[in-house]
Amino acid sequence: MSLSRRDALALLGGLPAITLTTPGWALDYPTRFVRIVIPYLPGGSAEAVARMIGQQLHAQWDQPVIVETKPGAGTTIGAAYIAHSAPDGYTLYIASTSHTISQSLYKTLNYDTIKSFAPVSLLARSPFLIVVNGKSDMKSLADLVALAKSKPGALNFGTSGTGGSTHLAAELFMMRAGISAVHIPFNGAPPSLSAVMGDQVQFTFADISSIGLVKSGALRCLGVTTLKRSSKLPDVPTFDEQGFKGYEVTNWSSVIAPAGTPPEIVSFINASMKKALETKPVQEIFDKQGFDVAYSTPDELKAFMVSEVAKYEEILKHIGLYKTR
Repeated sequence: MSLSRRDALALLGGLPAITLTTPGWALDYPTRFVRIVIPYLPGGSAEAVARMIGQQLHAQWDQPVIVETKPGAGTTIGAAYIAHSAPDGYTLYIASTSHTISQSLYKTLNYDTIKSFAPVSLLARSPFLIVVNGKSDMKSLADLVALAKSKPGALNFGTSGTGGSTHLAAELFMMRAGISAVHIPFNGAPPSLSAVMGDQVQFTFADISSIGLVKSGALRCLGVTTLKRSSKLPDVPTFDEQGFKGYEVTNWSSVIAPAGTPPEIVSFINASMKKALETKPVQEIFDKQGFDVAYSTPDELKAFMVSEVAKYEEILKHIGLYKTR
């Protein structure tokens, strides 16, 4: 079969856009080390995940991948650093749930959560858990709602800090349930969990790292905040299953770059990330941390982040914390 000259040119013209998405394409990137910035103190799960992904990218690219920590100000220091970095693909950022909260929590940011960045790919997701004392009579969300309605304003709930993801997960639940409780913010997750076990507060929202306390019986998990049940707690129903249709708050992480990063480089990094996420070492460390792999395209990540910004804006306005910092 012969091709017309126009068809042949069309076919040839389409090749670069396809092959640029493959890490093997001879793109002039990277030719030196790539930096991955995380906005947290050293030693946490984010750093462990970033370093493992960095190792896999190094194996693909034959260039060093360096992980740097830039903690502080609710992750806004790290985000601002990335937003004002050169858009050349050599500085990447691990953005998580807090990134999409910041836009509505802080009065002034010198960047825009969406417009100042080029989305690359989601990395991981995990649920938050709503937990009560393991000896409590509460066995379901309906039990908690009934107790709160029988004692308006008498219940306390703990969080790891005002304006954080666990705080807003709790506020969204109470908005949807039509209940109220007194917020007791703690300096981190461990003291909020201790307060539940000591009956100082009646419930809290925690990340998947609290699963050991649930399995030991010290805490009871009434629900997980993802739309699907967690493989780590397969017997615990979701909020959606318990009548809170569409309720979803996830602990997620992603890779983003400065706005203006060339699309072909974003595409290349995305394909490299997909390949890294498919490796056994990455999947093992994700599983150890309680995360599920969550690869996405750049467009899917952007749509997701836009929806997250809108969700947290609504919650912060409802509880009077919008642009208060």
